Amino acid sequence: MSETDWSKFTDLSPFELKDKLIEAARSDSERMMLNAGRGNPNFLATLPRRAFLRLGDFALREAERSYAYLDSGIGGLPERPGIVQRFESFAYKHEDSEGVGFLQRSITYVRDQLGLDREAFLFELVGAFLGCNYPVPPRMLPHAEEIVKAYLSEEMFGPVAHQGDFALFATEGGTAAMTYVFQSLRANKLIHPGDKIALGTPIFSPYLEIPPLADYGLEIVDIRMDEEADWQFPEAELKKLEDPDVKVFCLVNPSNPPSARLSDRCLDQLAALIDGRRQDLIVVTDDVYGTFADDFVSLFAKCPVNTLLVYSFSKYFGATGWRLGVIGLHQENAIDRALGALPEADKKELDERYVSLTTEPRGLRFIDRLVADSRSVALNHTAGLSLPQQLQMTLFALNELMDRQGHYKASAKQLIRDRYKRLYRNMGLDVQRTAEDVNYYTLIDLSKLGAQLYGKAFAAWFEEGNKGTDFLFRLAEETGVVLLPGKGFEVVYPSARVSLANLTDAEYAAIGCFTRKVLDEFYQDFQNRSK
Repeated sequence: MSETDWSKFTDLSPFELKDKLIEAARSDSERMMLNAGRGNPNFLATLPRRAFLRLGDFALREAERSYAYLDSGIGGLPERPGIVQRFESFAYKHEDSEGVGFLQRSITYVRDQLGLDREAFLFELVGAFLGCNYPVPPRMLPHAEEIVKAYLSEEMFGPVAHQGDFALFATEGGTAAMTYVFQSLRANKLIHPGDKIALGTPIFSPYLEIPPLADYGLEIVDIRMDEEADWQFPEAELKKLEDPDVKVFCLVNPSNPPSARLSDRCLDQLAALIDGRRQDLIVVTDDVYGTFADDFVSLFAKCPVNTLLVYSFSKYFGATGWRLGVIGLHQENAIDRALGALPEADKKELDERYVSLTTEPRGLRFIDRLVADSRSVALNHTAGLSLPQQLQMTLFALNELMDRQGHYKASAKQLIRDRYKRLYRNMGLDVQRTAEDVNYYTLIDLSKLGAQLYGKAFAAWFEEGNKGTDFLFRLAEETGVVLLPGKGFEVVYPSARVSLANLTDAEYAAIGCFTRKVLDEFYQDFQNRSK
């Protein structure tokens, strides 16, 4: 085995370390690299993309109606009157197109199930495809918002009844949503340098890396999940949230990288604590993987007043390149309440910040401040996610709403769960799923795996020698397999995150075999040094 010292890379962000691992994996140019380090899925929703293209055909016909006499390639703005009838004529000529059929069903669905006006809906879609206007309103197009709200209500609430309405801000993916939330909390005096922020760990690494930045200067409090309890929060950890100096609590649910949803019991404990002793706590729940879980319920549903939702369409619909996300906030919420309770000096300073937007800046809701802050306030009038992006987001949401038998969801879940079984089977392990397991990722506990395969003495040697980083580099260098270190997600023991979304079944079988092969080599090394 290579004797290279890889320890100098131990403290890199996992996504920066990935680049070093890729270099090691490419050291043999004749070998295929298997990169399971990033969660970009290799599956995607095709039908709403077909609908996008067919809508484009119709939208261009609508634009060409205005200046046809010029014969110069110039189109005009679409006209609303009669647009549904013109689409029906278009659909009749393309009745064999799956995308057109999807659009026809969508027009009927939004009228019958959501109570939206067909003409206004279709006019919004056509204008969105053409991208010929600024986003109005900049926070989100009105029909897009209602449709995505219906989608999130179905996916995030489960059997939990709504407690009032909520509003959405369409963003450039979940990463932009995270950025905007932190920026606006700071700009609106809701967090200050030295404040405490609680993180449900392990967690997606940017949540660990943003708070200590000089822009924020926040002190991190770990609220640690228990692996032995299938990655739920012990009561003793949740009690840390009772500290009034903790201003914000961020969690990813289902978790990343353990990929387990919070149980109903854990959600109820959290909600009871917040509703009882921490009614001032601001909660950010990042639920991007919720659509892969069984019977998922978000804290956004259980604890609506305090919780701000971050959701991305990237993973479930195979749309990381589209950059589609939303921020959700209930109409009655603790953040707006906190704005109203700020000291008068802070309120006056914020009045000056937002006075160009409204004559009553103190009445500006936090979700609308998010929009303004995303464009440094002065460019609020040009804020908002691009209209073609909002259109594709709307079609994705409709795809799920109209799939009453859940065919797409069942297929997506089955893909990743089959890969999970294949991976571990080829390590020589028979693993069983629990009700909370999601399996978009899996976190390989290298110490525990070593103990299962070779005994506790080997596991202790592996962990005490800090062999986790060595394992990842040897795996990459010798086999071409790239995994991410659990340490970068605040996992406290040697571990590796495997994305189960972006390779084939056969390739996950190979990763399982290679993982076992390299661990076997470490065990041989352990035996040699023990002689």
